[in-house]
Amino acid sequence: MLIFYDYEVFKYDWLVVIKDPENKIETVIINDSEKLKKFHQEHENCIWVGYNNNHYDQWIHKSILCDINPYEISDMIINKGVPGWKASRLFRQIKMFNYDVMIRGDGGLKSLEGFMGSNIKESDVDFNIQRKLTQAEIDETIKYCRHDVEETMEVFLNRQSDFNAQLQLCKLPTQKMNLSYLSKSKAQMAGIILEARKKIYHDEFDLDFPDTLKIEKYAQVLDFYKNQENRDYSKSLKTEIAGVPHIYAWGGVHGAKPQYFGEGYFINMDVTSLYPSLMIQYGLLSRSIKDPRKFKEIYDTRVKYKHEGNPLQAPLKIVINSTYGAMKDKNNPLYDPRQANRVCIYGQLLLTDLIEKLEPYCEITQSNTDGVLVKLRSEDDFDLIDDIAWEWEKRTHLSLEFTEFKRVYQKDVNNYVMIGTDGHVKTKGAYVKKLNPLDNNLPILNTALVNYFVNNIPVEDTINDCDDLEQFQLIAKLSSKYKYLLLNGEILNERCVRAFASKKDTDGGLLKVHCVTGRPAKFPNSPEKCFIFNDNIKNVKAPEYLDKQWYIDMAKKRLKQFGVS
Repeated sequence: MLIFYDYEVFKYDWLVVIKDPENKIETVIINDSEKLKKFHQEHENCIWVGYNNNHYDQWIHKSILCDINPYEISDMIINKGVPGWKASRLFRQIKMFNYDVMIRGDGGLKSLEGFMGSNIKESDVDFNIQRKLTQAEIDETIKYCRHDVEETMEVFLNRQSDFNAQLQLCKLPTQKMNLSYLSKSKAQMAGIILEARKKIYHDEFDLDFPDTLKIEKYAQVLDFYKNQENRDYSKSLKTEIAGVPHIYAWGGVHGAKPQYFGEGYFINMDVTSLYPSLMIQYGLLSRSIKDPRKFKEIYDTRVKYKHEGNPLQAPLKIVINSTYGAMKDKNNPLYDPRQANRVCIYGQLLLTDLIEKLEPYCEITQSNTDGVLVKLRSEDDFDLIDDIAWEWEKRTHLSLEFTEFKRVYQKDVNNYVMIGTDGHVKTKGAYVKKLNPLDNNLPILNTALVNYFVNNIPVEDTINDCDDLEQFQLIAKLSSKYKYLLLNGEILNERCVRAFASKKDTDGGLLKVHCVTGRPAKFPNSPEKCFIFNDNIKNVKAPEYLDKQWYIDMAKKRLKQFGVS
């Protein structure tokens, strides 16, 4: 059973709101450790779901169960930066299965609440209050905490596939469910499942090169990695490959024709599971793995499950895709930087090999870590290109997947729109990516740009025809470097706000005030005149004073970055 929870901790008070959605029961516990102990005992086999609970809430919970002052633990975690697990060995004795819906790069629960269109107003109760809370303050805090629990539940629903995959991962090490693995990261689980044992290596830059490699024209790339002076992560090679500026570095390669637009017959060639395939075909798995054959078994099983449409492919994909990153993590038992470097370099060189073979017969438009986009001179050249790709596949023991496109708009290698020959659309980059409830900043701009590129609809039409206020939202979240936000000379209570462009002359810009210097600065990419709407914004109609021209100007500015005048 899943239960969702969130703690609020003050110097002289604490409270927790716990929701059991299956039985529709809410439990609120205030300053009552005995009640909490009883509740925990009754629910110790449940999965406790929270937001950032791996790093915060579970340690508050355990401290109360161990009769340790939760405020001291909270202060240690928040203000002193000490991990909660270091506070007491007693915590290890508490049985508790935690699952954290937070992922790296979220920006905090309030940002996600903003993206989802929810109320993002902060509590009026000061968390630094130096006395017991009044009943009114407790009631306000319960309301605030309940809201965060409900929002955590919404985040969970939007990421339920992640939870389902993690739950399946908990079975893989021993073929029996072990819920203690729920709190492990994907990379940690990869190490456990592959039975890695941490070892110390001193050969990080001891490189070799694939014996299947055939590079002639672009030998400067191979020479760069052969040069001992370049065995340094700060070094990179800037060079032109097939008429396209490229950058080769220790983390990957990328190249693209900037501000490119083309129509015709394009083929995007992606190497199937490049890094896992290199590890298997060239023996580049971490040397800390007990039996490398297990990785191949997982890989082959995942391919089989994917072909069958079996959902069990998802947890296996996590293991496969997490292994490379874990090989670069000093704290992971899979850590093996030499093998990780070889995987990366092998991939770059073999991709350059492919480009070199393709170049005489087509136009190279872009390349990245695991693929290349080419424009054919004619559809009649497909068999020729296919033969070149087939020779490369047979020689390198890697596989290519072809996707056909008829139109390409490209700002750079990380920002593009491609329209497929079958009408499907592929987008990448902040300006044109497909947004979702947990990533929904200035959505009207993305919609306007994609409508322009795909359907030739002027950005003015998309923006002027929309009256859904949520589509115009800019979620502005302060980092820890800043004290507070200012609007029209007033300090805002919230550190995360939902801002909109305003026509009103009385409205000013959104400013952030630096903690050290005290200097105000305009919030990046925000309008010169703003209004704030932090209530629930679902189905709210845009007011007349919403400045749609600001959004039109922003859309056109972004189009220019794609080379569209």
